[in-house]
Amino acid sequence: MELKRCDRCGCFYASESNVCCNCQPKDNLEILKLNNYIEKYGNNYSLDELSVSTGISVKNLNRYINENGINISL
Repeated sequence: MELKRCDRCGCFYASESNVCCNCQPKDNLEILKLNNYIEKYGNNYSLDELSVSTGISVKNLNRYINENGINISL
């Protein structure tokens, strides 16, 4: 297994995931928070608006949209 660089914190790790084992729970929590926000308020927001409202960085929002297929009407 090759070493990868964590998309979230930048540390090196060996796994098939895109984030290290330390960041995986943080990602799971933020994805849950984002899904709950979209479920409650809809998905017609810009990334900046979502970032401010949820406290999730734009960088991570982009990752979640691309990697997890989260549907946002931008």
